[in-house]
Amino acid sequence: MTAADPRPGVLLVNLGTPDSTSVADVRTYLAEFLNDPLVLDIPTPARRALVHGIILRTRPRKSARAYRTIWSERGSPLKYFGEDLARGLADLLGARVAGVELAMRYRNPSIADALERLRARGTDQIVVVPLFPQYSMAAWASAVTKVYEVAGTLRNVPSLTVVPPFYEHEAFIEPQAALARPVLDELRPDKVVISFHGIPERHILKGDETGGSHCLRSGCCEEIVFANRQCYRAQCFATARALAASLGLGPDDYEVTFQSRLTKKWITPFTDVRIEELAREGVKRVAVLCPSFVADCLETIEEIGIRAAEDFVAAGGEKLVQVPCVNAEPAWIEGLAGLVAAELPTRMGSA
Repeated sequence: MTAADPRPGVLLVNLGTPDSTSVADVRTYLAEFLNDPLVLDIPTPARRALVHGIILRTRPRKSARAYRTIWSERGSPLKYFGEDLARGLADLLGARVAGVELAMRYRNPSIADALERLRARGTDQIVVVPLFPQYSMAAWASAVTKVYEVAGTLRNVPSLTVVPPFYEHEAFIEPQAALARPVLDELRPDKVVISFHGIPERHILKGDETGGSHCLRSGCCEEIVFANRQCYRAQCFATARALAASLGLGPDDYEVTFQSRLTKKWITPFTDVRIEELAREGVKRVAVLCPSFVADCLETIEEIGIRAAEDFVAAGGEKLVQVPCVNAEPAWIEGLAGLVAAELPTRMGSA
C-alpha cells in the first residue's frame, strides 16, 4: 500500500487529439468533442442531429487527411509536445511535487487515467493546469468542469487547485515573444497577424457580466474591466497587446484575427479572410503568431503554416511564416513552473 504523500501532484490538461490518423479514430475524437454541451451549446436533440446527422458524415475523412500532414513518428504534435512539457516540468519542480501528468479533455491520455496515476502516488492535493492561455467556455471551462466531475467520482476526492488563465502573464508572453523575435528579424514582415482560435459570438455574450450591454460593442476589448474579465475575446486582445509590447510592435504593425471559424456568427475578424485581403492590399510578407495555443497542432501547423501560407501566396503575397508555439521550450517550462509554484501549498513553495 502506498503511503500518503504530502506533496501535491500536477495535472496538465489540453484539448485532445485523435489516437491515430485513421478515419475511425478521427470520427471517435470528433464525436466526443462535438457532443460536449460546452462546445456546441445547443439543445441536446439538435446537437446530436447536427453532429451525427451532418458533421460526422463528411468531416472525419477530411480531418483525417489534414492530420496526416502533421503526424510524425511520435504521433500527434499536441500530445508529444505535452508529454515533453510534463517531463520538463517534473524535472524542474523536482521534489516539490509528487509528479506531473498530462491529460486530454477528449481522448487519450484521459483525465481519469491521469488522476488515477497521481492518486496512486499517494497525493491528496492536485494542482490543475488548463493549458489554455485565455478563458473560454468551450476549452478552459470544459476542461476544468471535467476534472471536477471525474475527481468527484473517486472514493477519496482530492483537493484541487486550478491555475487561472495566464493570457498576459510574463511566464507565457516572454517565451512566445522570444520565439517570434528571430522569425521577425529574418522575415522582416510587412504585417504581423496574431491569430486566435475562434468561438461563437453567443459564447461571448453569455459571459458578459452586464447582461449584454458591454461585449461585442465598439471598444469593448480595449481593456479588461469587470464586465469582460472572463471574456475570451477581451483576453485575446490583452494577449496581443502584451506580445506587441514585448516585440516592440506599433498599432499599425500587427492585427488580431480569429481562425477555425465554422459559421459567420463567430467572432471577427476572420483569419482566413484577412490573410487573403492583406495579400490583395499589397502586403508581401506576413508572420503569424497563434497564442491561443501552447502547443503546435492541426490548427497551427496545417491551418496556418500550410493552408494559410498557400492562400496568401495565391492571393498575391510572397511569404507567410507561422511562428512556433511555446511547445516545450525551456523558457516556457520555467515560466509554467513559476505559475504552478504560485499555487503550491506555502510549505512546499520553496522546498
